[in-house]
Parts: sequence; C-alpha cells; structure tokens
Amino acid sequence: MTEHDTSMPPGARIEVRDAEWIVRTCAPIGDGHYKITAVGASEFVRDEEAVFFTDIERPQQLRAEETILEPDGTARFAKSRLFLEAVLRRTPLPQTERGLALADRFLLDGLGYQRRPAELALKGIRPRLLIADVVGLGKTLEIGLILAELIRRGRGERILVVTPQQVLEQFQRELWTRFAIPLIRLDSVGIERIQQELPAGRNPFTHYKRIIVSVDTLKNEGKYGQHLEKMDWDAVVIDESHNLIGESTLRNRLAKLLARRTDALLLASATPHNGKAQSFAELVRMLDPAAIVDDERYEPKEIEHLYIRRTKVSPEVLDEMGARWPERGPSVPVRCAATPAEERVFEELARVWLAGTVVDGRNRLFPYTLLKAFLSSHRALRTTVTNRLRNAKDAREIEALTTLEALADGVRDDDSAKLAALVAELEKIGVRDGTRAVVFSESVETVNWLAEVLPKRLKLPKGAVDRMLGSGMTDQQQLEIIERFGLSNSDVRLLITTDVTSEGVNLHRECHHLIHYDVPWSLIRIEQRNGRIDRYGQKHRPQFSALLLTSAVEGAKDDLTVSAKLLEKEETAHRAFGTAEAITGEYRPEKEERRLIQDLLAGKTVEESVPDEPLGDMLANLLGPVDGQLSEDGPARADVPRLFAGTREFVTEAVDTLRLLPDLEDDGALLAFTPPPDLVHRLSALPAAYLKEHDVRTRMRVTFDEGLASRKLTEARAQKTMWPEIAYLSDLHPLVEWVTDKVLVQLGRQSAPVIVAAVDEPTYLVQGVYSNHLGQPTVVEWMAVRDGRVLPEPMPDLLAAAGVGPDMANTGRPLDLEPLQARLPAAVAAARHHLDERRAHYDAEIAGPLDDYRTHLASWQQLTLDGTHVTQRKRERVDDTVDRQQRLLDSLETTGEPLLRVLAVLVPREDSG
Repeated sequence: MTEHDTSMPPGARIEVRDAEWIVRTCAPIGDGHYKITAVGASEFVRDEEAVFFTDIERPQQLRAEETILEPDGTARFAKSRLFLEAVLRRTPLPQTERGLALADRFLLDGLGYQRRPAELALKGIRPRLLIADVVGLGKTLEIGLILAELIRRGRGERILVVTPQQVLEQFQRELWTRFAIPLIRLDSVGIERIQQELPAGRNPFTHYKRIIVSVDTLKNEGKYGQHLEKMDWDAVVIDESHNLIGESTLRNRLAKLLARRTDALLLASATPHNGKAQSFAELVRMLDPAAIVDDERYEPKEIEHLYIRRTKVSPEVLDEMGARWPERGPSVPVRCAATPAEERVFEELARVWLAGTVVDGRNRLFPYTLLKAFLSSHRALRTTVTNRLRNAKDAREIEALTTLEALADGVRDDDSAKLAALVAELEKIGVRDGTRAVVFSESVETVNWLAEVLPKRLKLPKGAVDRMLGSGMTDQQQLEIIERFGLSNSDVRLLITTDVTSEGVNLHRECHHLIHYDVPWSLIRIEQRNGRIDRYGQKHRPQFSALLLTSAVEGAKDDLTVSAKLLEKEETAHRAFGTAEAITGEYRPEKEERRLIQDLLAGKTVEESVPDEPLGDMLANLLGPVDGQLSEDGPARADVPRLFAGTREFVTEAVDTLRLLPDLEDDGALLAFTPPPDLVHRLSALPAAYLKEHDVRTRMRVTFDEGLASRKLTEARAQKTMWPEIAYLSDLHPLVEWVTDKVLVQLGRQSAPVIVAAVDEPTYLVQGVYSNHLGQPTVVEWMAVRDGRVLPEPMPDLLAAAGVGPDMANTGRPLDLEPLQARLPAAVAAARHHLDERRAHYDAEIAGPLDDYRTHLASWQQLTLDGTHVTQRKRERVDDTVDRQQRLLDSLETTGEPLLRVLAVLVPREDSG
C-alpha cells in the first residue's frame, strides 16, 4: 500500500493503533484518501466497530507472507471450517460476477420475472435502472432483490429509499420481513425521535446507514438540502419517479442531486413519463447523463440497458403466474337513475352551463368541473359552487351559480340515487358480515360525506369505516389507516378514500372488492385505482363495480356519456395490452382528462376522443418489451463458493462451537434467545415499529424455516401489527452478520488454521483480490497452492475432495508447524505469480465495458456538439458531463497490487501416503 493508494478491499486485515482490524468498506473522500469502516479482530478491540480516515491514520495492510499458522483443536475442525465459510461470506462478490447470488435466499415466491431487473442492473458498469413494470407486478420485491445483490457485492452499505409518504411503512416492512434489510424510517415520528438522539445540527444521514424517507419530507424540510449536498450513497431508490419530471420542481432538483451522489440508482414507476420525449429523457439522464444525444428523438436501442417494463400479459409473467394471481373480474356498471331532485340539477347544468350561455372562452372548462362535481355527489357540487361564488364578478355568472347552489341544497341525502345504490352494493358484498371493500371518489367532500352517513345506513359498529385523505392528514395518520385496513382482525370493513391511495398503496391483503363511487375521466387513474387490489399476492378474484348516475333529461351528460365508456375501454385495454397507459398517448391522468373535456367541447364523442388501441407514438414504442437483452433461460446464478450446505448449518454450528447464545432455545424450527449486548447494539438499525412491537432487544425469535416464517407473516396481519413476531433469517439478517463477524475474530492476530485432511501434500489456501479505486473488488480468486504451483481445481471442489466437512475427525495429534511456516512465503509467491500471469485476462474483463463506454462517451460528445448554433452554456454542460463520467470510469478500473491472504493450510493425515 503506497502513500497515494490507500484503497483496500473489504476483508483485508489492517493494523491501526497497534491493533488488527478487518475492513468492511473503503470509500474515497478525495485527494487520494479513504474512509475505512472496520471491525476489531485482535484481543483488546475484538468485535468493536470503528471508522478510520487515511488522511489522519496510517493503516498498514498485513502481508500474507507474515501469516502465522496455528493448530485447530476443535472437534471436526469446526473452528477452521467456520472461519473459511465466514471469509467466503464476508468477501464481496467481484465486479466480474454478473450472476445472482441470493435470489432464492429470501421469503419470496420463486418468480423468474421478478429477478429480471436484478439481472439487468448487474449487467451495466453501474446499477442504474428504471423499473417501469405496470401496476401490481411487485416492483418493491424487484427493488429488494437488487439491493440484496448490491449488499452481497459490498455496494449496498449506504442506502437511501425515497417514496411517497403513504407507502413509507409498507415499503420498509416489505424489505425487512422478506429480505431482512432494515431501513430507518424518517417520517414525522422518526425525525422527532432522531432529533432527541442526535446533537443539534448533526446530519441524520450520517447517523444511520440505511434510511427510508418521504419525498415530501426531503422536499419541504429545507434543512436537509445542505445535509444531502455532502452525502454519498451506495444506492438510492426513488419510488413513483414519474413525479420527478419537471425541470423547475423541487422534486426534480432533489432527484438530480441524489443521482449525482450515488453509485446505484433505481427509479420505479408504472407510468414513467408524461408523453413528452424531453420529459422522459430527464429520467434517462439521471441514470446515464450521456445516454441520449437528442432529447426529442431517440431509439429504444439507446436506452434499453436503462429500463425494464412488463405487463400482466407479458409472456414470462403469464407463464409463471398461473393461479398465483387470479384473473380480475369485469368492471360492473351499476346504473343509478337520478331522482327528481337530481334531475333538476341535470336540467340546469344542461340548459345553462353546458349550453355555454354563462361562461366565456377563458372559463370554458368550468361547466365540466361543475358536471364532474355533481356526478360525484350533491355535496361536492355544493362546495364547488360556493368556492366559485367567492371570486365571481360577472352578474350573469353569480345569478346562475346562486340558482345552482339552491338546486344542490335541494338534493337531500335521501335523494341521492348513488348513495342508495352504494348501500345496496355493500350489503350485497357482505360488508356487515365482515367482507372488506374500498370505495374511491375524486372528491374530498364526497369522501367526508360518505364516511359520515354510511355507518348509520349500514348499521356498522364504531371503527368499521375509515376514510383516507391526502391534505389535512399527517403521514402518521395515513400510515395507521392503511395498516388498519390490512390487518385481518381489525374492526375496519370499509375504506373510503380519494385518489391519494391510487398510487403505490397495497390494499389487496384483506380486500378484493373495489367500488368507484365516481369514475375518473382518465384510463390511467381507473387502472391505478383497480391496481390497489388487482396485484401480485391477491388470493381472490378482484371484483370491481362503478356507480353510474343516469338521467332522462335531454342534453344531459350523465355517467353514460363518459364514465361508462371509459370503464369499458380501460377493461378492454387492460386485458389486451396489460395496461391502458398508452391508449390516449397522454400518459398523465390530468392531461387525459383535460384533453377529453376539450374534445367534448369540440363536439367529439368519447369513442372519437379515446382510441381502442395504443397510439403508435415514440414513447409507446420505447416502452415495449426489452426481452432481447436478457437471457432466455432466466437470470444466471452466481458462482459463490461455500463449505456449508446453507446458512442454517453455518449459523447453528457457529453458535454451538463458540457458545455464542448461552440461553438458546431451538425446537428445530424456532430459535429463541436473549441477544448479547453487542448484538443489541446492531439491532438499533432495525425498524422502530418492529423493535417496539416485539421487544426484540430483550428476546429474539427467528427461524430458517420458510414455511414457519410465511405463516407468521400471514398471522401478523390478523393481529394488531403487520410485523411478524418471528423473523426470517436470510443471509442479510443482522444475526447472521453478527455470527459471521464473531467467527472471523476467533483466530489469533494475522493467523491461519492448519487442517488435517485427505491430501497428499501440504496445500495452502490463498485468497487473491484486485480492487478498484473505490475499494470495491473487481476480481476475487480462491487458489490452492501445492508444491509451488496453483492447482487448476476450484478451491471448493478441492475442499470437498479433501473431505473438509462436518464428517471430519480431529484426532488432536501434534503438528510440526515449523516446516509449514517455512514454506508459506513460497506458496504466497506462487499465488502472486499466478495472479500476475492472469492480470491481462482480468484487465480485459474489467476494462472492456469501461472502454466501450469511453468510446460511446466520445461519440456522444461529438454528436451533441455537432452543430453551428451550440451555445457556450451547452458546451460547458457537455464537457462537464464528459469529465464527470471519465472520472467515474477511472475510479472503476482495477488499481494497485492484489490483496493476498493465506486462509488455511491442509496437511496430510497420518495414514495418507
């Protein structure tokens, strides 16, 4: 290690302050210096966690030639086998490994299509990807798989997840219960708690390494901007990323800042653009600033490595789903004939407002605002009219509004045809008997009114009806409402909500009935609503109905005019194409509705305004299937060497051999114990709600049994919490990481064990690691050296042939270590020579993709500046992009000498030879 190159790969053993440490991460901080996180390995610092800065400390990497061999007196050489397995587990997978290592290690169904995004993310020089799967396919699970793979590669230490506030806990819970990835939630409650724990002015993003926060919290809390400016992340996830579009928005500026400060960037959205090529290019540039030359015209080939999109009718999804996801039922129209009081309103709207006799051209859309409000409820109409009257100045308009206000007041609750029909529908569904249903309305006034009148009309007990609003509710209130609706034993039977829950929120766990009290004039919004219960994990056939108010008044535009036709078109498009997003070519609910109203004003019908098939525009073509870049046989599996059959066997033997958990209760499936203090310290990173609900720091209950963990996850939804009392032990669980670290620090300082095995000659097991300038392994090789040469057999195969396993016998015979120690430097030299000979192969494997991107970068720069009217500002922006991307490529190149580490020596048995 030279003065100018202090990068060290994870797993390296270093000496600092006269103590030995094991490197966990090594991140650059500028001027050739690094921040090193490490865990103590020698006696007085064992298990201690520390951070070192190389501009202050001078860590020395221990030389493999100075390794001290020591005998292993444990039965079956357990200490040695555990140590080897721990090294294998703690060594990050290298940049050259593109296969998936952990895809089947989590509490998930084994669906290949959900692994595809991870496959694509790992193909690039950096994991930068837009996951644009349509509503309900499981984007959160796909994100979890990618993050897990990054963690296994040492590229997921610092994670920031940004979501809408109403899905914070849902996202946090999925990542913990299914992957054992803990995220600290910074909602209003979490921020208050952290402010009590941290000194004034302390950056909360440095206190916790994995955080989930709402985009509105980051956007509205100006104090976080300065903190984020100084932060670097291994991975940033931004959910519902279509909300980022818009150069002038705070969300857009926040996203661009985060994109510059992270290695991996995952964007997720079922509706990833607004129909404009330039806007979609904004998202693409966050992923790769040099991907597109012309923001208004680009081809799928230019960006196919940056996004993935599937629908429910995609072949791979259809093949795997089978009965796992029941086919959705039809959207059933429920016609509600207007009552006399309602007909008087229809007549006034048709005769005065829709006939265009009141408003001028500037306000030509307002009559449809009135119509839509009335199609929601008389209460919504009354509020809309009252709000308009406050600012009205034209005498004719004031008179017309006053007349309409009186007519709206004349509609009593008993005059509402839709209210009567809703009560009948809910009774038919069986809400009184415990069946769950969700009712959507676009109007806050309608939601509040229904929440007020329905309990009495349905004779429901207190607490059976919840309402969900956007404005006026805190993030904590929203989270509590969603959680109550998902608990099978809660009193809630009916959720009445605005479209605040139409994006991202899971409502399918205990519900498969959805009613549109009013129908959005947008195919996208209808589909988004339906997607709350029609999604992966739904066990029953989703049932949809819509209340349609009909009128006999001549010229009235009732729900049969627009709403009924949009329902049919959404259903047809969903079944034929898997999504209705591209049908109108507008891609945003607000734009769809506005264009439809403008067409209606121009005399067009819904059939003329809304086509039956997707428009053949540029973005519809861009977001078609991208299967050509992915393997036909599914994602490849990583070649991950291991000694133990699985995590259960490793943890069980480590706990038993090292007596880590003295009070452990193990019934073969459930493990229960009191966590030791150093494990309790690590648990502070777990979700606060989970720690509180189950008092995990006092008594932990965990399992390796997927069946038991799945049952407990289901049972949790029948209790007062969504957090299961028994956690699933994935490879990423803090307990597994704690056990692994405990094993690693058992050996003496810079030591390697000697194992008696079925070999003919002493065999030295050596690890070789090349790293890039960021301290990330680019190449990892496991070598077995015998008689001065590296054997061709892979090390795991050699260990298996040598009988290194749980059936070994350790006779405890004395070993003469002196000759083995004397031959050790030669073995290290042979390993180093082997790596030197292979360096050209490694360099080609690493440098190839980097050089390809350098070529692309030069071409992009030339094409972007190829014109006679390039402004100085544009030239500076392009040059800056090229400079930043070049520095990135340089940092990813393999650098310096390899880390060599002697792991163990296999020696012959007495009876061999």
